[in-house]
Order: sequence, then C-alpha cells, then structure tokens
Amino acid sequence: MAILSLAWKSLLNRRFTALLTLASIALSVTLLVGVERLRTEARASFANTLSGTDLIVGARSGPVQLLLYSVFRIGDATNNLSWESYQDIAAHPKVAWTVPISLGDSHRGFRVLGTTEAYFEHYRYGRDRRLSFEEGQPFSDLYDAVLGAEVADTLGYQIGDAIIVAHGAGEVSFAKHDDKPFRVLGILERTGTPVDRTVHVSLEAIEAIHVDWQSGAPIPGLSISADQARAMDLTPKAITAFLVGLESKIATFQVQRFVNEYPEEPLLAILPGVALSQLWDLIGVAENVLLIVSAFVVVVSLFGMLTALLTSLNERRREMAILRSVGARPGHVFALIMGEAGFLTLLGVLSGMALLYLALIAGQPLIERRFGIFVPIGGPTPYEWGLLGAVIAAGFLVGSIPSYRAYRLSLADGLAVRI
Repeated sequence: MAILSLAWKSLLNRRFTALLTLASIALSVTLLVGVERLRTEARASFANTLSGTDLIVGARSGPVQLLLYSVFRIGDATNNLSWESYQDIAAHPKVAWTVPISLGDSHRGFRVLGTTEAYFEHYRYGRDRRLSFEEGQPFSDLYDAVLGAEVADTLGYQIGDAIIVAHGAGEVSFAKHDDKPFRVLGILERTGTPVDRTVHVSLEAIEAIHVDWQSGAPIPGLSISADQARAMDLTPKAITAFLVGLESKIATFQVQRFVNEYPEEPLLAILPGVALSQLWDLIGVAENVLLIVSAFVVVVSLFGMLTALLTSLNERRREMAILRSVGARPGHVFALIMGEAGFLTLLGVLSGMALLYLALIAGQPLIERRFGIFVPIGGPTPYEWGLLGAVIAAGFLVGSIPSYRAYRLSLADGLAVRI
C-alpha cells in the first residue's frame, strides 16, 4: 500500500502530464465503448426496421431484392402480383391481417407508396412501435397524402399543401400526374426507417392517377379529370407486395409454403428477420471497420502513456537511485512505475465510461429522434466488460515496459554524473 501511495503522490507531482495522458485514455475508451454500443443498437435498429410482420409476399425473385423494394424502397419489383392472388392469400384462415403495397411513382426523389389504412394500424418498427402522427391524420379522401418526417422537413411541406406525384422513381421526372394533385393531410413522426422518406397515398389514388395512362405514358387523346376518376371503379388490378401478420407464429412456415407453391402465379414469401440478417451480412462490414478504428485509437493513447512514462523515467533516474539508496528494492521500483501506469489506466477507463454516460444522457433523445436508434443507458454488457478488461490489461502490459527498465537501472547508473 505504501508503494501505491507513493505512486499516487508521484502522479500528483506531475499532474499536468498525468492529466493529459488520463484524458487521452478516457477519450479513447469513450470512443471504443460508444462505437460498440452504437454498433450494437444500430444493428438491432436495422433488424427492427420492420417489426411484428411475419411474412412479406411479392413476385418471385430473391429474398434480399424483395426486402429492398418492399421495405427500404430501393430498386423495383421484377413483376407485380394480381389483386385476386392477394385477396386469396389474405383470406387464408391462418392470416390475421395484411397490408398491401403499391410502388412505382415518386415525388421529387422520394418514393410514393400506395396502401390502405391498415398500414397505419399494423406497421411496426423498432421494438414493436406503432407509427404516430406529428400532425394531421391518415388519408380519408381519394387525393390525400401522408408524408414521412424527412419528406416534410426536406421539402418544407405543411398540412394542406398541394403536391404533384410523378411517374417513375427518378429524382427528376417529366411525366407528372399534375392533373390530379394531392393534399397533405398528415405528417408522421420520425422513425429512423424508410417510412421517413416515403409519401403515402391510398391504393385507389394510385389507380386514379393512372386511369388515363398505359405502359408508363398518357394515352393519346384520353384525359380523365380528377373528379371523373372519383366516379370510376378504382379497385387495384395489381400490387407490388404485401405484409402479412399471422394468427400464430406456429403457422409461419405453413403459410410460407402455401405462398411459395401458389399455383396461380409465381410468388415468394420471406421471413423479414431472416432477410434482414442476410442483408446486414452484405452491408454490415462498416461496423467492424469502425470498431477496428476505435481499437487503434485506444492503442495510440496507450502508446502515449508509454511515451510519457519513458520520458519521465529518463528524467527520474536520480530519483530512482535515491529510492534504491534508502533501502528500496528493485521490485519496489518496478511496483512504483506499475502503480502509476495502473492508476492512469484505471482512472482513464472510469473517466471514459463517465464521459460516455454523460454523452448518452445528453444525446439519447437527439439520436432517437434523428436516426431512430434508441441507445439504452444501462450497465456495460458482457462484451463491453471484455473490452474494458482488455484496455486495462493492455495498460498494465504497456506499463510493464518502463517498469522493467526502472527495475534494471542500477544504483551506480542513477548516481553517475553524466557529462
């Protein structure tokens, strides 16, 4: 204990250098554990982009492709599925609810999604969180639109504004449905999911704006006004995909097999969780890169501590020699330097964790509101404990280098007069 007390007093005597080293270790620990926690929660948030949905059904393609266009609004479907097939599958006794989805149009670079009010009732994200409205309400009229938070913020829309839907998914389109404008009736709260970047309209509205179109272009000589379209039969002929909720999880594979073997047309039913895991395996390399960069930051900070200890050791040769001359053994000198390294490492880890929790307390609402990632303020996970243990062990390992040098310094070397 006397050696530890002496090590502490030695650090206090060199407090400025010690504080800089301590700050370096603390910041690196904050970055390392912070990146790990964000990485873990980002992966969980990604996996929960769609929650509570048992199956996604679309035209037969690949699972990842179906997931990309139906959930992330990326790419286009290889084919649509007929309304009759949708109704047949929706009527399956094991199916509790369905949410049809129709894609293909856009508004100033944001995808337009045709659906029903069941979308706002059954769509879940995160940990089974429902969609909620920042302003307004779900569409009620044929030409009502509900905007995702990012659409409203980026384009500056408010309730009651008029918007024009364009044909196709490009950012710039010259084929616009400007004869049938929509009115913004609702703006959703931010979710951190593709919902934020989507304009939602009814399935009937998608049919209405295309009643005088064929093969992606207006029919020459035919013009049907918005009011005339209201009086027409706007039952969809086809949809892009639909979400399925089942009466029981036990029936998942039974219904999936029923869809995949559907005789009327080639369809594919996928489990969202499995497809999301496959997609993450493709794009999740960046998370490992961030963790590696953070680990290197820790290594750099520990090398900074090594440099500080070695530099101070060269300046403290005479101090070490005096300690030896008054009875200190080589092991005492070794323990003194190790004590200093241990104090710096332990205090750096504790300060880094304290700084991390302060950052989480201050930034948690902003991260959740802006990116839809909820970062819990809880104790370290077993993996984080492992990271902290590795940092402490590395700190002691680094401290053993100057400690060994001090141990090997002889009394004569310390008292020798150097010219």
